[in-house]
Amino acid sequence: MLSRTAENLYWMARYLERADTMARLVELGTRMRLMPDAVDGFRNEWDSILQASGTADGFERKYKDTVERNLVSYLFFDQENPSSVFSCLWQARENARIVRTALTAPVWDALNMAYQEMKEYQRRPRSEMDISEMSEWTTRQTALVQGAMNATMLRNDGYDFLNLGYYIERADNTARLLDVKYYVLLPDAGYVGTGLDNYQWTVILRAMQMHRAFHWAYGGEATAAKILDMLILNPQCPRSILAAVQGVNDHLDRLARGYRKSTEAQTKARNLLAELLETRVSAIFEEGLHEFLERYMREMAALGNAVHSCYLRGSVM
Repeated sequence: MLSRTAENLYWMARYLERADTMARLVELGTRMRLMPDAVDGFRNEWDSILQASGTADGFERKYKDTVERNLVSYLFFDQENPSSVFSCLWQARENARIVRTALTAPVWDALNMAYQEMKEYQRRPRSEMDISEMSEWTTRQTALVQGAMNATMLRNDGYDFLNLGYYIERADNTARLLDVKYYVLLPDAGYVGTGLDNYQWTVILRAMQMHRAFHWAYGGEATAAKILDMLILNPQCPRSILAAVQGVNDHLDRLARGYRKSTEAQTKARNLLAELLETRVSAIFEEGLHEFLERYMREMAALGNAVHSCYLRGSVM
């Protein structure tokens, strides 16, 4: 496969997963905003969303006030924000259009329809927008594209590059969703482990649509330790960091077998997987959740760079 074709497929998937995550972050901010303000000193929930998504600087340059209407415009529709849902869907569609012949008709149709519907949403007055409706629409549309991909694409190297994009982006974005909790931590450590603290963790589960799965897997009260175990270390959870890194390894291994050559990307992915398999929640708390997630995101960025260097440069694989 031409490396430029592989790159377009890879980034098409990454932008789709990024659109999905941005919608989940906005939903998370909405749910946290509805919590009772029982303690003075909370950081603004929307500020936490901007920080975790890496869009805070761009937002501050454009808007003075962190209010819901500005946030919805910037994170869903702003074409100057490369991480907005609209921008991500547009970039995913552009990458797909360039390699249209490498995709099946159902995959292209699902993606093109999502983009066309998003343009219709963009024309509506912001005052008429329902954040939950927009978030649910985004997650549904991205799931339709991925479902079409899984149901109709050949399991060849193009399929592997699509999935590499999905898994690398998901691994990073799950960490960002979890890191939102760091930015809204209660100012007094004595509140950690209280009902309010646990409720914040439950909100994260609901934003990731993992609430029911959590109760199937763990049962009982939703605590920080259980939720972190599920979203970081549980291989059965489809949105866990471990499951995403395992997916990266699986598709890199398929590429290595297909091209009969192992690369630096395989080595980095295997090392990261081995580290996660040995990690326990107690060790994450000891290191500090924010510190663990920051270190992990740096390692994922290095893995993404290795994939780009090994497979997405040059003229031919």
